[in-house]
Amino acid sequence: MQIDFATEPGRYRHWRLACEGAVATLTLDVDAAGGLFPGTELKLNSYDLGVDIELADAVTRLRFEHPEVRAVVIRSGKENVFCAGANIGALARASHAHKVNFCKFTNETRLAIEDASAHSGQRYLAALGGTAAGGGYELAAACDWIMLIDDRRSAVSLPELPLLGVLPGTGGLTRLTDKRKMRRDRADMFCATEEGVRGRRALDWRLVDEIVPPSAWEERVRERAQAMAATSDRPHPLPDPPPLAGEGRVGAEATGIALPPLDRRVTEDGIAYRHVRVEFDRPGRRATITILGPQQVPNASGIHDEGADFWPLAMARELDDAILHLRSNEPELGILVFRSEGDPFVVLGYDLLLHTHADDWFVREVRLLLGRVFKRIDVTSRSLFTLIEPGSCFAGTLAELVFAADRAFMFSGMRAGDHRGEAALHLSGTNFGTYLMGNGLSRIETRFLGEPDSLDQVEKVIAEPLSAEDAEELGLVTATYDEVDWDDEIRLVLEERASFSADALTGLEANLRFAGPETMETKIFGRLSAWQNWIFQRPNAVGDEGALKRYGTGLRPRFDPERV
Repeated sequence: MQIDFATEPGRYRHWRLACEGAVATLTLDVDAAGGLFPGTELKLNSYDLGVDIELADAVTRLRFEHPEVRAVVIRSGKENVFCAGANIGALARASHAHKVNFCKFTNETRLAIEDASAHSGQRYLAALGGTAAGGGYELAAACDWIMLIDDRRSAVSLPELPLLGVLPGTGGLTRLTDKRKMRRDRADMFCATEEGVRGRRALDWRLVDEIVPPSAWEERVRERAQAMAATSDRPHPLPDPPPLAGEGRVGAEATGIALPPLDRRVTEDGIAYRHVRVEFDRPGRRATITILGPQQVPNASGIHDEGADFWPLAMARELDDAILHLRSNEPELGILVFRSEGDPFVVLGYDLLLHTHADDWFVREVRLLLGRVFKRIDVTSRSLFTLIEPGSCFAGTLAELVFAADRAFMFSGMRAGDHRGEAALHLSGTNFGTYLMGNGLSRIETRFLGEPDSLDQVEKVIAEPLSAEDAEELGLVTATYDEVDWDDEIRLVLEERASFSADALTGLEANLRFAGPETMETKIFGRLSAWQNWIFQRPNAVGDEGALKRYGTGLRPRFDPERV
């Protein structure tokens, strides 16, 4: 089954988005018959990947299409239940790979909500007008403020351990301790209790931020959302008449940027977008992703006029879609090779534009989206290689793909008959803090962890065209080859990689990519995801007598008590 990550509000089956001035409401009202897997019933606002694809789309659209929105209320459209979490029937039917990708994408969506709050001025409020269980509570925990109706029935819970033999898969454990600062013993007790925690205890244990009696519920939700909106630096709602095109300072009035469907063509051999080309090599078990650089830099006044066609935004959306497609629909293509074509100085011109107008709300959102796309690449379980060749435009923002790669190779000299000049690598200020990894460091800082002198040296060559010899001496690439050796050396590297165990490579890459400090994000993708990945393969969870298979049948699961 091919999974498509592209959608828009007119196609939503599970969410309703309504905007009223500075406050937007996202209402979860899951169509029980609208699951990805035939025969799966999404009861009690439980969700599968399709539900979360819509949520991810809504979170992105709110940032670009609704600059006036300063607070977002997430609530339920069903009585007495907020969200029952991931649908167990869907999980039981899903392959192991689908389970893991589902958890990864859902984690990325929750982190995008936190990113919107931390950097975009869009604060999120979870209004739990009913029980929130499992992934439903994890969604609430990604918000800035959690309100729980105090009706003696509604509770919050993470019941995966006692009910399903698995863990909360979207950061719930880490957010309890690291974000909500819950005591470890209370967290242990909470996660081992099927029925969850209600009312005053939920507040005292810091599981929620506010409890509200039913009689005051709607008024208090409205007041809290308005209070949160007042703390934001997002643009104000548009006056009448609206401002001239091009005005978009943070805190000023602004017009939203519509995100139309991507122009793409998917075939058996690859995917073609306007600015990204993906070619599948099935015998070689790899996909080559080529980024097509921009033709020219627009005038500063034209940034808003270009809208979704603004090259950094258009390219980021296409690259993101390509990565998600490869993750879910092409599991045997275990190697991603990044290439680029274009003028590096035009790419640097865009970097300068993004830096100069960083206080523009739209430019801020473009930079943040690029950062999230690069993070998605970081946690993609594929081997990443980048090839810097004559005609490449790995400069500034696009140079992040060099430092995200497990290995980067650079062509030295020129090819016979090729008049494009020698390959060059260009750095810009964006490589030193604009696009941070999950560990809170830039990719170039992570590369030179423990080598402050090396970092100082590369900062001195910002904007300079670096030859293959320069880049290798500075430690910016893995190796360089001339025309005599390039084709054979690259072929041997890729063939060797394809011959290794995919499982071992996934473990190797995930361990090596995230050097340096640990953060809530690295814990979620490293510690939690690794354990969940393992648990999802154990008979206690997915065996014929395991908890996932027997859930809802009336039969108790049979657990192997041996600790591994």
